[in-house]
Amino acid sequence: MPAPNAYEPGFLDHALPVDIEGVGQLAELALDMRWSWNRSADKLWTRLDSKLWERTQNPWAVLRAVSRDQLKEALGDRAFRGEVQKLIAAAREQGGSPAWFQKEHPGSALRCVAYFSMEFMLSEALPIYSGGLGNVAGDQLKTASDLGVPVVGVGLLYQRGYFRQEIDKDGAQQALYPYNDPGQLPISPLRLANGEWLRLEVALPGYSVWLRAWQVQVGRVKLYLLDSNDAANTPAHRGITSELYGGGPEVRLKQELILGIGGWRLLAALGIAPDVCHLNEGHAAFAVLERAHAFMQSAQQPFDVALAVTRAGNLFTTHTAVAAGFDRFAPPLIEHYLGNYAASRLGITVRDLLALGRANPDDPSEMFNMAYLAARGSGRINAVSRLHGRVSRELFSPLFPRWPTAEVPITHVTNGVHMPTWDSAGSGDLWTSTCGAHRWLGGTQTLEGDLRAVPLEKIWGCRNESRESFVTFARERYAHELASSGAPGEVVAAAGRQFDPGVLTLGFARRFATYKRPNLLLHDPGRLARILTNLAHPVQLVIAGKAHPADLAGQAMIREWTTFIRQPQIRPHAMFLGDYDMHLTKHLVQGVDVWLNTPRRPWEACGTSGMKVLVNGGLNCSALDGWWAEAFEPDLGWAIDGGEVHGGTRDDSERDAADAECLYALLEQEIIPEFYERDANGVPRAWAARVRESMARLTPRFSANRSVREYTVEHYIPAATAYVARAASNGTLGEQIAAWRRGVDERWPGVRFDGFCVETREGRYAFSARVSLGKLEPASVRIEIFADSTVADGEPEVFQMAREDGAGPSGGSQRYAVTIPATRPAGEYTARVVVHHDAASVPLESRRILWEH
Repeated sequence: MPAPNAYEPGFLDHALPVDIEGVGQLAELALDMRWSWNRSADKLWTRLDSKLWERTQNPWAVLRAVSRDQLKEALGDRAFRGEVQKLIAAAREQGGSPAWFQKEHPGSALRCVAYFSMEFMLSEALPIYSGGLGNVAGDQLKTASDLGVPVVGVGLLYQRGYFRQEIDKDGAQQALYPYNDPGQLPISPLRLANGEWLRLEVALPGYSVWLRAWQVQVGRVKLYLLDSNDAANTPAHRGITSELYGGGPEVRLKQELILGIGGWRLLAALGIAPDVCHLNEGHAAFAVLERAHAFMQSAQQPFDVALAVTRAGNLFTTHTAVAAGFDRFAPPLIEHYLGNYAASRLGITVRDLLALGRANPDDPSEMFNMAYLAARGSGRINAVSRLHGRVSRELFSPLFPRWPTAEVPITHVTNGVHMPTWDSAGSGDLWTSTCGAHRWLGGTQTLEGDLRAVPLEKIWGCRNESRESFVTFARERYAHELASSGAPGEVVAAAGRQFDPGVLTLGFARRFATYKRPNLLLHDPGRLARILTNLAHPVQLVIAGKAHPADLAGQAMIREWTTFIRQPQIRPHAMFLGDYDMHLTKHLVQGVDVWLNTPRRPWEACGTSGMKVLVNGGLNCSALDGWWAEAFEPDLGWAIDGGEVHGGTRDDSERDAADAECLYALLEQEIIPEFYERDANGVPRAWAARVRESMARLTPRFSANRSVREYTVEHYIPAATAYVARAASNGTLGEQIAAWRRGVDERWPGVRFDGFCVETREGRYAFSARVSLGKLEPASVRIEIFADSTVADGEPEVFQMAREDGAGPSGGSQRYAVTIPATRPAGEYTARVVVHHDAASVPLESRRILWEH
């Protein structure tokens, strides 16, 4: 199939007056989402239509909306045209120059990472995101562009996306679903060289669904999107990609089939052959099946060999902190939609397919779990914070029966955010003058020392500018929202004067879900009112967030906040800003002094909102959950609780009351006094010092720059190397691993312990064991001595026992022994037999284990 060209003149001819010289260059700028983190082109869009640019932050929409005369006038201006050409030249030069990856890993096996995600948050101009998952995906694509990591994104284009929120005159949430007009989005149709739209066919039971393909340019990186709104489809099938996380289980399953199977086929149609497939959550897990099928065809191998080969190049990132968060589908639904696919394309039975998504393959009633499929189809699994790694090992332990939780094969890469996207103009200038314009394009080793050298007066001045800018924005937005909801004129006018740029500003903006406890601050409304209205040390509070349209409890919490805020004595000191989106988030994280976060530990996998305030000098006051559990130090911010794990239910009222008391006390006794304690020049030196330390120590550490480099070095490059090795010679190594696994499964019942003893000799333990392996080859196992770690999150002690020469006939009872230091009671050690293959990952690829007792 000929390679598509997203920018051929035919596309622009339909969209813009390309006969005007320079329009093509403007289109190139508008269709490269580098503008979402690089402000250098902002003045161009402001010149064309300042009001539309301010409202939409969408240069493509601006370019499509302005008149022919406006374009001719602007492009006839020598200065304007020169700026366009300068920006084009700079973007092309950067795109063609070696970046961090090319410089640091020139000989790596990594050629391409396919990054699959249900949502991507790149800009409010492309509303195909809901929240945290999309935030991580979008920020990682941008950072891959900065660092030159060879990544392509794969996702879905939603006709309506996630719902938009309006707070009505009674303070209740209303859900709205505006249409995403592709012509107004910064995307391009993928067309073949002959002008034909690139379309894909995915067969479902009794019919086919046709998919259209789109491209989003993200600096050096491309994001490919699929949608089902094709004229060849029935109305019901055109609506499969209508809403993000909308519809029932059957619609969700179809979306995930399109993402995983359709997405992998799209890459094949584009001639892209990724070494690594990165699954951002289990939604895209069907990609592992289609990738295996592609290898089956190219190498003429059966499914088990193809999976053994391709899984080495698959990475699964889990973001879920509770088992109920995994996508599960009823077995009849899987059988209906994938039964023929399993038989005709994979050559396996439906039972075999279902087994890939079950903890117990022999339980016909068990639901099909997409996270389990992702785990069984990947060579690596990671959680998104250190604490979430511990939680995830417990969540996935059913896949590894009899294995210690500490050895469940899930590591962690703590999330980070793309700092250039989230910094304010003022903080960006401060960082540039201190650390240079290229601070996020490579390593960040020097940033901490550079920031620590900034005078406190400069830090404080930057914070004052950011807060003032936010207050201006908040007034305008709040007044507009109140007017739209039908509020009285005097209330709207008062909102336009609300807030003081010099007052301590707190921010809380989250998805309104029970476990996030968005109303913890309202536990004692009277006490909160006294904090906000204190004449000597006033506080102003901004709340934002959406509740899922089906989450009545979350919507009730929004109503509780709006009712509280609309009290006459509270109204001047608090706002609830509606339609929490990326545009609002940027202003919030740039302007607030303290970011509040109140989840029930350990139900927040990571959280990234609090990371965004770091680059802007905001401070965090959070429960010790997610990223804050590993970031918190007493001189950097505040911890709401002592790190206690909450009970198994979400109605933990006693713990909530204690945490609310802690939060109020922190505000009254530490946060507010420190903010208002000023020197002779009006600078709160202790506060500014805390801000500086937070910026210096935490910003580099929780940047996507660090996390993407970590993914690249610790996962992408090793995964690519392993995949290349297994795929060589049509999968010879994969054949060996599949044969090893089949042999182990067949012969494992013959493995047993025939004896075990320990002796103490001069401060050392001498362990010995007799093990019968039956027909299993000794090279296929390891005999080990094991003891749990004595510290939380520590590594268990594992010592390999050696087979003694001449210990018995082959296939009979063999003697194994090892001597270790006697540093703890002998009774804490036990012996075990685990499977082993030099090129396989255990227990990920075989969970066989036998304990002596």
